[in-house]
Amino acid sequence: MISFVWSPGEPLPAGTGGSENFTVGHVRELNRRGIEARVVTIGLGTADGRDEFDDIPFHSVATLGDVERLDDTLVFASEAPRTTTVHPAYQILHVPPPLRDHAHASLVAGTQDRTLIATSRYAAALWADFLDVDLDTIHVVYPFAEPEFAIRPRPGSGAEVTRVLYAGRLTPEKGIYTLLSALHTDLFDSDCVSVTVTSAGSDKPQGALIQGLLRSHPGIALVPARRTPAEMASLLAEHDVVVMPSNAQYWHETFGILSIEAQHAGCRVVASRDGGLPETDCGALVLVEPDDAEALAQGILTARRLGPVPEHERADAGRRFTLVDSVTGLLDVLEAVPAPTPSRVIHALEELMSLPSATEPHPRAGADASGTRTAADHAAAPVRVVGSP
Repeated sequence: MISFVWSPGEPLPAGTGGSENFTVGHVRELNRRGIEARVVTIGLGTADGRDEFDDIPFHSVATLGDVERLDDTLVFASEAPRTTTVHPAYQILHVPPPLRDHAHASLVAGTQDRTLIATSRYAAALWADFLDVDLDTIHVVYPFAEPEFAIRPRPGSGAEVTRVLYAGRLTPEKGIYTLLSALHTDLFDSDCVSVTVTSAGSDKPQGALIQGLLRSHPGIALVPARRTPAEMASLLAEHDVVVMPSNAQYWHETFGILSIEAQHAGCRVVASRDGGLPETDCGALVLVEPDDAEALAQGILTARRLGPVPEHERADAGRRFTLVDSVTGLLDVLEAVPAPTPSRVIHALEELMSLPSATEPHPRAGADASGTRTAADHAAAPVRVVGSP
């Protein structure tokens, strides 16, 4: 049994982010292959989000201590609580390291006994530096787009209006304020560009506040967040350009699953040239300088000039970052001989340091204080002639 352990005390929400989609998609695909997999939640009973996932097995435990006793292969899918496990465990690093120093020690402690998995090469390097571990010890398992995105038909589009979609969470780090600034540049003409924003993340206080701002903006159509791959694929197919203006001042997108979903669905993506977003290129990616409203506006106009993604390019995009490839990559990590975790390396070094020191060398007979034989010793030594009888 492969159990993906969700954050203690938090339900697994549907349609709110890459880590949720990654977890649910992996469980679904593993079960399809006949490999038992499930989501484990902590401290919530059945009110843990399972109602939104009819085809995903859930298992709820009361405390973190109950997780310690599970005889499963445990993959911690979000937070890294410090706990022991029956078998070697794994930690997926979905988000960037925290900014505040006080979180450093707890994360080092929570991950030191786990095999680490990042979602991009960029994220692996970021976490290796933060945790002070060898980059080669962090595996990369890329996220994916569900098959639904590549096969969703695209309805006809009016050539006069480019339909732009922002579907990230309503938080500053996802770049929503950069988008609002871009809309106020003189580059935008409401007759040629329309903008739609989803309510993803509005269930949090910060998101609710931003949603209120968006409702009052005359140039934005606010629509409900989509909760399933099929719903999201339909929404993407109704748009031409998806924007991902991720903030690079204090947040670095580790990958950006929405980027590959959008490209599979036939959209062009305008994203910040930061973090793992450049690694999401499926052939329809336009990169712009982060935190720059003018650059974002220019990127949208570039995508408009490029026009619709040709069918053969969309088909090629759909063969990259697939669910099958992602799950196969995860299984390769789970089935490999685990490399020493940071904790085991430290323990081995501590054992080495605790060994008694080697005894001091004793001078040989006939040697001076430095251990070197004297000239008199050499003169008195018998001479052996090579080849003599």
